[in-house]
Amino acid sequence: MTGKAYLVGGGPGRADLITVRGLHILRQADVVLYDHLIARELLDEAPPHAERLFVGKGPRHHIAEQSQINDLMIARVRDGKQVVRLKGGDPFVFGHGAEEVLALCEAGAPFEIVPGVSSAVAVPAYAGVPVTHRGVSSAFAVVTGHNAADADPTTVDWATLARVPTLIILMGVKRIRQIADMLIAAGRAPQTPAVAISWGVTDQQQVVRETLANLPSAIAGRRLPTPAVIVVGEVAALADTLNWFRPDGSAAGFPPLTE
Repeated sequence: MTGKAYLVGGGPGRADLITVRGLHILRQADVVLYDHLIARELLDEAPPHAERLFVGKGPRHHIAEQSQINDLMIARVRDGKQVVRLKGGDPFVFGHGAEEVLALCEAGAPFEIVPGVSSAVAVPAYAGVPVTHRGVSSAFAVVTGHNAADADPTTVDWATLARVPTLIILMGVKRIRQIADMLIAAGRAPQTPAVAISWGVTDQQQVVRETLANLPSAIAGRRLPTPAVIVVGEVAALADTLNWFRPDGSAAGFPPLTE
């Protein structure tokens, strides 16, 4: 059998939020290279014979460098394996997916992209925050907070982002004070509603609702764990009304993934 790589979006952290296509491919995998933020129950969906390799990256520690992941994936494809690169969220949203696909292209290895549900929209939804809402927000932007302190102002144009009705910040907890200050300096009202959602869609979900100016202190006071998604905009105020999800599962009876 000819080997092939599949970049599969595992969704935002719940096993039952993977796509039907993603689950179908996972159940036929010979090799699964998986990341830190995927639901571990998904690994049970791979066949018993499948090789399961953790290649995740944490804030301070990388199990494998990106070049090593690329080489491993290519080697397994050349061995005739069906390789699933299982990534949290969507492969092309801050997930190094494009780098991996470029490496596969250069190696002449066949591949397929299987989009996933991104935490950028799913996590706010589980906190009762729609990223758009008629008459309130007609646009949203997703940005990484990793380089909020970057000396190069062209890396992220916070002044422009300050004018986007809904701003979704991934990986921004550690630099939320800088981000809030830059947004306010660029003209965003300090009283703009804002919300931070930690471990969204899981039974560990925590939500902090504040104003943009007060959100950094609230996050620090709660010692909010990462990963977290931050939403800035008037839609964040809807969290108080649309807060439907209960981490203990009482809001709905979630069936097992295999049913």
